[in-house]
Amino acid sequence: MKITKTEVPGVELINLEKHEDDRGFFARTFCAEELSQNGHDFEIKQANLSFNYKAGTLRGMHYQKSPVGDPKIVRCIAGRIIDIVIDLRKDSPTYCKWTAEELSATNRKSFIIPRGCAHGFLTLEPDTEVLYLMGAPFVPELAAGVRWNDPAFAITWPENPTIINGRDANYPDYEPQK
Repeated sequence: MKITKTEVPGVELINLEKHEDDRGFFARTFCAEELSQNGHDFEIKQANLSFNYKAGTLRGMHYQKSPVGDPKIVRCIAGRIIDIVIDLRKDSPTYCKWTAEELSATNRKSFIIPRGCAHGFLTLEPDTEVLYLMGAPFVPELAAGVRWNDPAFAITWPENPTIINGRDANYPDYEPQK
């Protein structure tokens, strides 16, 4: 695994280090020791799979409130997505900033997303699957989100969603706190 920093502290990209031969390749996709050496003490508590029938499907921008939070590692295992992470950590130098990466079954990249960040994605191909390795269990009463097109974040999406559920489309405007 090769871990690369993004402009948002703690949000990092995992690229595979492939060991190839005439059969194909082998690569590690998760290593708790290597993550820990890079400042991520991550223990898998839950794994989730999101299947999306159509391109243009938007899921997000979700997070889980304190005290649990929801650190995660996200990987697209079929199809292609634009994955967006918003820093909602009030003490962070990149508070209310976002970062994006195209994740696909072809590029095999993963995003490491720490507690305190909202996450969402837009599918760029039909029949897209996204795998989440979760560092905390889901607690329904702590589930929260921000709107994908909230002016507080000014996210540049490659296109507008064609499919989005009512909850994700109707989160109220975010009020940044100083």
